[in-house]
Amino acid sequence: MLDAKTLYEIEKRTLSPYACFTENSKGREYPIGPDGLRGEFQRDRDRILHSKAFRRLMHKTQVFLSPEHDHYRTRLTHTLEVTQIARSISRALRLNEDLTEAIALGHDLGHTPFGHAGERVLRKCFDEKFAHYEQSLRVVEKLEPLNLTWEVRDGIVHHTNGGASTLEGEVVLIADHIAFINHDIDDACRGGIIDVGDIPWDCLAGLGMTHGERIDCMVRSVINESDGKPYVRMDERVGELTAKLREFMFDAVYLNPVAKGEEVKAEQMLSQLYYYFIDNPDVLPKEYYATVDNEGKERAVCDYIAGMTDRYAVNLYTRLFIPDSWKG
Repeated sequence: MLDAKTLYEIEKRTLSPYACFTENSKGREYPIGPDGLRGEFQRDRDRILHSKAFRRLMHKTQVFLSPEHDHYRTRLTHTLEVTQIARSISRALRLNEDLTEAIALGHDLGHTPFGHAGERVLRKCFDEKFAHYEQSLRVVEKLEPLNLTWEVRDGIVHHTNGGASTLEGEVVLIADHIAFINHDIDDACRGGIIDVGDIPWDCLAGLGMTHGERIDCMVRSVINESDGKPYVRMDERVGELTAKLREFMFDAVYLNPVAKGEEVKAEQMLSQLYYYFIDNPDVLPKEYYATVDNEGKERAVCDYIAGMTDRYAVNLYTRLFIPDSWKG
């Protein structure tokens, strides 16, 4: 049986001095007894995996809205790919894999439907400071309280802009960037938005000609640059090429009207749903009534919209606004 004392001893023997040791965790808001089988960060991972918010990720957009092709990424597959990359880096740097995995699995739990289009709607309608990473923290603390350890919550809320208190949190940030840049290239090529030949030549020559080669190059760069160091980052050359590749993706894909042409419709739909429930808060699901009473109807409607999957939002919009005689 793996008790806490044994786990702590294993970590002391195997982990880097810069790792986050389970023994040093700041703990949970509501203390719980030892598991006797799993470490605290393992327990967090399992809580996230079994959450409703995690299951909803399978029907939330990554880049392409409601894609018909089965092989396009969703928010769930993106999360799993981030987790795989983060664990590979964490293992090589002898950091705490359990903490890394828990942060990675939970980092996008608060992401809106229709990708960043949904985020823009809530910034316009609810609060200009709305951010999916803060919503992810709200999910695990209030909407579906999982009572996670402080380190996992810290990593979740800092996965976009940095500032995590642990190197494991910084690993997830850089793994997120590696994942979405490369996997979005893959999806954009599959969708005919770009061709590999459109990618700047120096990025291909310096990072790799194939999807796998580029990920491998970036991951190895992080490991080689960060091994035995109190930080996590790519080496300067790979970092510059990665930044250039990200800039190319913004110009060629993220702002491309072919790839994003449907987002205007999605934004209009979510905006209409938002204001419908602002005007009719009594028809919100019952689980949001307490939020209406304690934090206001705007906060409650924001939480409801942010938690929707793409298809739930479409079906709800159809039910509320499309006459039955038009539905075919």
